[in-house]
Amino acid sequence: MAAVSPILRFAAPALPALLLALAAPLSAGTIETRAGTVKVERVADGLDVPWALAFLPDGGFLVTERDGRLWHFDRDGERREVSGTPEVWALGQGGLLDVMVPRDFAESREVFLSFSKPQEGGAGTALAVGRLNEAGDALEDLDVIFEMTASDDRGEHFGSRIVEAPDGRLFLTIGDRGDRNLAQDLSRHNGSIVRLERDGSLPDDNPFASEGGAAAAIWSYGHRNPQGAALDGEGQLWAVEHGAMGGDEVNRIEPGVNYGWPVIAYGLNYSGSKIGMGTEREGMAQPEYYWDPSIAPSGFTVYSGALWPEWRGAFLIGSLKFDYIAVLDPETWDEEELHAEETGRVRDVREAPDGSIWFLAEYSDAVYRISPAE
Repeated sequence: MAAVSPILRFAAPALPALLLALAAPLSAGTIETRAGTVKVERVADGLDVPWALAFLPDGGFLVTERDGRLWHFDRDGERREVSGTPEVWALGQGGLLDVMVPRDFAESREVFLSFSKPQEGGAGTALAVGRLNEAGDALEDLDVIFEMTASDDRGEHFGSRIVEAPDGRLFLTIGDRGDRNLAQDLSRHNGSIVRLERDGSLPDDNPFASEGGAAAAIWSYGHRNPQGAALDGEGQLWAVEHGAMGGDEVNRIEPGVNYGWPVIAYGLNYSGSKIGMGTEREGMAQPEYYWDPSIAPSGFTVYSGALWPEWRGAFLIGSLKFDYIAVLDPETWDEEELHAEETGRVRDVREAPDGSIWFLAEYSDAVYRISPAE
């Protein structure tokens, strides 16, 4: 059942050292949390609307900028721009969006990118893959392996997170592109989560595979704008998505399920009018949790508990609107906020291989690392 979350602020309420030693921090602060005092360090800045972060097995990491640049930071903090990225439609919320480094990167060198691809009359969410060269400054043999059914020139609601499933297949979240009714149309990819083989082909066990066309790629539908997605410790896919005025959702994603947008919703239109027919309808799934008012959720990871056992299994979700990281317990839906000067418009949240928590903040255009205070 859904649970209403009022916006509550909690007042200042030997692992591998590879990433913790990544470079001298540019600045540091602290946050008092239920798990103890944590340290927040800025490890990279000077970015321009950073959108996503992914770690490399050698201790470096990749960061996308919405205008189309991909940056490679080595373990010493030295950065270089990566050439060979796809052409993007950089307007509004569109541009170069998510980056995903698969589990076999050490052998494959593959890097997956989601982006808004120019199409006739506008742009649509797309997925590309290339191989990062040994120098770390170029993507080679870039191939666009998926693009949504042709969209329009709205600069909104692209999704667009990439998740590698336990079996190596790929999930890609796609927003409704501002055309809400298409989220109920299985002949279009708007407002869906698609499931793909590694090469972009379609698994024959997708729930609508027999229908062909766009439907054959769709894993779930009835989404508004899922900007966060992650697997829990059992390999279950979850997504967080923007509502309208209120009604941001956390959804447990199951194959073939209709999540209701825009027929049911817990928010209102920006005019204050009711959306659809209310909050429930037979055959449409309820969110596991929702926020009212909206927090504008974006990057999302499920924490392993490596450094903070108290947070094992917690959902860490960035808020673009209220400038914090939500620590959400999926058993009780109890919520804590990690709020500090550094958490301004949090776009992405990731767990590093050493258990530290990294995030991107758009207000400072910087990368930060959270670790236990000494």
